[in-house]
Amino acid sequence: MKMKKFINAPETITDEELVGLGLAYPDIVTVDGHLVISKDLENADRVTIVTYGGSGHEPAQAGFVGKGMLDVQAVGDIFAAPNAKLVFEAMKRADKGHGVLLLTLNYAGDQLAGKQAIKLAQKAGLNFRQVITGEEIQYDPNGEDNRRGLAGAVALYHIAAAAAREGRSLDEVAEIAQHYADNMASITVKSTDATHPQNGMPFGDLGETDMMEIGAGQHGEGGGVRVPMMSSKDTVATVAEALSSKLGLAAGDKAFVMINGCGATTMMEMLVLFKDTVEFLRAKGIEVMASMVGEILTVQEAAGFQMNIAKWDDETLRLWNTSCHTPAYSKE
Repeated sequence: MKMKKFINAPETITDEELVGLGLAYPDIVTVDGHLVISKDLENADRVTIVTYGGSGHEPAQAGFVGKGMLDVQAVGDIFAAPNAKLVFEAMKRADKGHGVLLLTLNYAGDQLAGKQAIKLAQKAGLNFRQVITGEEIQYDPNGEDNRRGLAGAVALYHIAAAAAREGRSLDEVAEIAQHYADNMASITVKSTDATHPQNGMPFGDLGETDMMEIGAGQHGEGGGVRVPMMSSKDTVATVAEALSSKLGLAAGDKAFVMINGCGATTMMEMLVLFKDTVEFLRAKGIEVMASMVGEILTVQEAAGFQMNIAKWDDETLRLWNTSCHTPAYSKE
């Protein structure tokens, strides 16, 4: 059966969606090929923030380019890292004389592209630092500890950018970003599979079963535990317990909670999950200081969610409460 997706040609999906992004948000971003550039970069006199990654996860990451978040993103093809030359070009375009923070999600392709781009940056004498996010925790004690980078990186974009806008040095911004990366944790729960928009192939084999997978890879990779579908409250009790234990959260601590929909999960479900998470943490004496709920980093039409919890303090909250304006997320 032909794929039921509103596209023109499989080989031009990424090119066309980027043109659409530029047309939809001309006041926020400029799109130059596979580079998405913040309009705020033009007059920036500070450390700048760059990331990169494959398309197919909309709105991440290009949707978070703009004032108070990312300055440039290098966009790869569907679920594929961009090449190192494009990542290096993004770093060059971002540099305003104060240094560039390169943020990398922990996947093999992204790591390889980053290492090669770093060699080019070093050769060119570019002042930069790299922070790698890999906040996924090992849920299956018998599985692999993959430490994949998930949606938690999006909150980090804003925290790092806020520090940069205060005039912090590159080392200081990198230290703040690393501290945040070290104090967050995520788990993916998948209930149905996605299909690849270029060939219609499914990611995984959950199919029409009554199972869900806790600790699933967002591209259909293994590493999780399959269990019968559970209620929101029971699922949250399982996942939030694992995350809060990993972070060592205890009564009196403060936290950030993100419920990220994987693509086909309704906002109704996400809000129920968020409510149950807040109640679960409150029962432990943990205060939820801030949150993000919605589709942040998706995998086409996969159903399920990522829960991200981060241990916060007053300084983190102060940085978070600054303004930002991007296609996917804005607050003044």
